[in-house]
Amino acid sequence: MITFKIDVMKRKVIHAVIKLLIDMKNLDIVLTNGRVVTEKGIENCDIGIFEGKICALGQLNSNAKIIEDATDLIILPGGIDAHVHIDQPSGPDVEMADNFQSATKSAAAGGSTTVLPFAMQEKGQSLRECVKNYHAKAKDNLFVDTSFHLIISDPSAQVLGQELPALARDGYTSFKVFMTYDDLVLNDEELLKVFEVAKKEKTLVMVHAEGYDAIRYLTKKLEDEGKLAPYYHGLSRPQIVEREATHRAISHAQIVDIPIVIVHVSGNEALSQIKWAKENGIKVFSETCPQYICLTEDDMKGLNMDFEGAKYVCSPPPRDRESQEAIWEGIIDGTFDIFSSDHCPFKFKDKKGKDRPGARTSFKWVPNGIPGVETRLPILFSEGVSKNRISIERFVELTSTNPAKMYGLYPQKGSIKIGSDADLTIWDPNKVKKIKQADLHHGSDYTPYENLEIKGWPIQTWLRGQKIYEHNKFITQKNLGRYVSRDFCLL
Repeated sequence: MITFKIDVMKRKVIHAVIKLLIDMKNLDIVLTNGRVVTEKGIENCDIGIFEGKICALGQLNSNAKIIEDATDLIILPGGIDAHVHIDQPSGPDVEMADNFQSATKSAAAGGSTTVLPFAMQEKGQSLRECVKNYHAKAKDNLFVDTSFHLIISDPSAQVLGQELPALARDGYTSFKVFMTYDDLVLNDEELLKVFEVAKKEKTLVMVHAEGYDAIRYLTKKLEDEGKLAPYYHGLSRPQIVEREATHRAISHAQIVDIPIVIVHVSGNEALSQIKWAKENGIKVFSETCPQYICLTEDDMKGLNMDFEGAKYVCSPPPRDRESQEAIWEGIIDGTFDIFSSDHCPFKFKDKKGKDRPGARTSFKWVPNGIPGVETRLPILFSEGVSKNRISIERFVELTSTNPAKMYGLYPQKGSIKIGSDADLTIWDPNKVKKIKQADLHHGSDYTPYENLEIKGWPIQTWLRGQKIYEHNKFITQKNLGRYVSRDFCLL
């Protein structure tokens, strides 16, 4: 009873403070006349902002310093892109096209206010040293807020016994493991050991699920047959390779009894394993990306089975039309928990990018990855909300609220509610234009979505109550983004 009274008193004090702010007309900013997507649904209300936080929702009568009219527009929580690769080592003589400044600037222009890139451990490297290096890269170079996942490539006794537990307690509450790639793959025993640490520390494991040995076998077979063009990248890692690895990852997670995230799911084969797991009470989260609803394997053919197809090489690769429909089904029915970009940018016309030495002699040398952090939200809004495949509430859930809850950022991020950071995007749902490389801000020299017509665009981006982007222009050139320490998964 005493606790109840204290809680009531706390609420009364909070409400009194908020009321005082409103009554004194002391707000910094009021966004007015917009349709606001909150936790409760769509509301026609004003948003009051004070010192970077949302402090009032309702019909506000304020002489705020800034009053922003959002008539005929929609106000959404800032997007959270939970899967991006920035300034990450990518093999000998290969460079990613984005540093932290260009990638986060691109994110802001696309309506995202928080991104979660990876701090990738290299073989033999201390995990703590790895994290230190990425912080140095990001320092003073962030247009939006940022937090790091970890990539575990060398699960030594030191890493698993000391470094990973210590980093988890410091707010690095998610990490990724790979079931493929020469420099990153973990065997089954290593995966199980990593999962055990994750269980002990209550961290969330992201899994890149593709079978390493099967890919090597198929790659050699295709090369021996003279099938070397970028198109054959897809045939070297068919859906069955993704399905098998997804099944194995789920089985390992079941043995250890931990939740995992299967990232960048490309088609029905892997999706079927995830649906089975969820139906049987196994805690598995899943993620998909724009390339799996907009691109197909035919894009990797290029103009005539030529090197143009390298623009679309990513892993897992785009599939067929049937797979696209399966992905949409998973988005609509709730099988997918989040929608990320898997932004992994390389330049196309560059000897340190897609056109690296050897890339024209075999698909296996083409760097895997495509840019997408700026186009993620417009693509899903246009293809999903504007075409009535999903509600705007589901859009917000997939692109902001669920990533925040999954990766320990909620309620600071991912929602329009009192006390949350004033990270907001204002959308014009009727704006129609085509995606053009010339309009984008990433470091890559192409977009795989060139000329895709989009209906619905973010026209303003606000970070902690500061307008940073409006109508294709950056309001400030200052790097206002911060590093955000995270809690544990709330889903």
